Amino acid sequence: MTTAQDLMIVAMDVESGRPVESGDLSLALAGAELVDLLDGGLASLDGDLIVPGVGATPGDRLLAEAEAALVRRLPYESVEDWLWRRGRALSAAYLAALEDGGLVTRGHRRLLPGRPGPAELVDSPARRAAAERWTSREPVLTLLAATLGIPAEAVEPAPAVADEEVVTVLATTGEAVMELDAVRQRRDIEQAAFDNVWRGE
Repeated sequence: MTTAQDLMIVAMDVESGRPVESGDLSLALAGAELVDLLDGGLASLDGDLIVPGVGATPGDRLLAEAEAALVRRLPYESVEDWLWRRGRALSAAYLAALEDGGLVTRGHRRLLPGRPGPAELVDSPARRAAAERWTSREPVLTLLAATLGIPAEAVEPAPAVADEEVVTVLATTGEAVMELDAVRQRRDIEQAAFDNVWRGE
């Protein structure tokens, strides 16, 4: 199980204060992938630049795609640029992977026969493993979920992350999610203003 897959399952499985936006989730998934690449020695950071490493190709298909997508020529890519590039529509790719793996099912809407309903997690070892990692307050998963507005139930704070490279990735991911949220808010305000003008208000 990868951190990104666990995060995807947690995002679908845990009640949050607000709906998780697909764009926010995609950025967080890209951050989770980078954490796993760092942990596996397949990448390292030089400041905020991602330096490709050398190692065995990950067994997970999407993580292998992430490793193959690393920029391997100078100047290397920044963590922020990686998040925006790799994160494009990444939540949809992870949902499709969960469906392909039989970890997600879709019922059919009663009012629209033949139309798939919302995706729902099935009981599986992968779901239970993600839940165990979540309830144990594993720091990386907890902090990534927090960027999506998914709070853990425990009162005590999550253990600190000691690895400075991972801290950089987590901080940059949080900033990117906040930036995307700010863009959405500006668009909502602009759309509301346009609607008011259209209605003559």
